Amino acid sequence: MNLILSVFTSLFFVRLVTLYISIKNEKRLKHKGGIEFGKKNSILLSIVHVIYYFSCLTEGFYADIAFNFYSLLGTFLLVFSYIMLFVVIYQLREIWTVKIYIVPGHRIVTTPLFKYIRHPNYLLNILPEMIGIALLCNAWYTLFIGLPIYCVILCIRIIQEEKAMTSLRKAAIIVQ
Repeated sequence: MNLILSVFTSLFFVRLVTLYISIKNEKRLKHKGGIEFGKKNSILLSIVHVIYYFSCLTEGFYADIAFNFYSLLGTFLLVFSYIMLFVVIYQLREIWTVKIYIVPGHRIVTTPLFKYIRHPNYLLNILPEMIGIALLCNAWYTLFIGLPIYCVILCIRIIQEEKAMTSLRKAAIIVQ
């Protein structure tokens, strides 16, 4: 369990770094007149994200899991998901937050990643991260019960984001 805890702690620290980036960007967007969409869902998603993480850790702890093949697979999936997270942050730059904000003159990013994958942050970061953390901890109950619950909330989030982006696409400021 020590190696699992080390990987978990390292990745949790990386998550805190991205939260710092999000908060910094959020302040900047608010200063520019940004409007937040889906506030209640963002709060719920954040709470469920943290619960999911610690449920995985708790499940692995009580089962006294040693680092195994599934843990290794989960670690690779987590590394992939965090690489993709930083690619998304880099491409979105100052408009990336964990919340949905639209600012006057908001730009639409159409790099190949965003052109071919509608929601890369969710599909290439969040979902692999959630699966990866469950595999790391061998948290099968959390994976098969918690992930579907999380996905329902995430789908609501995607719908909210699509609605918020509709007006932008009509008066698009496109950045490639």
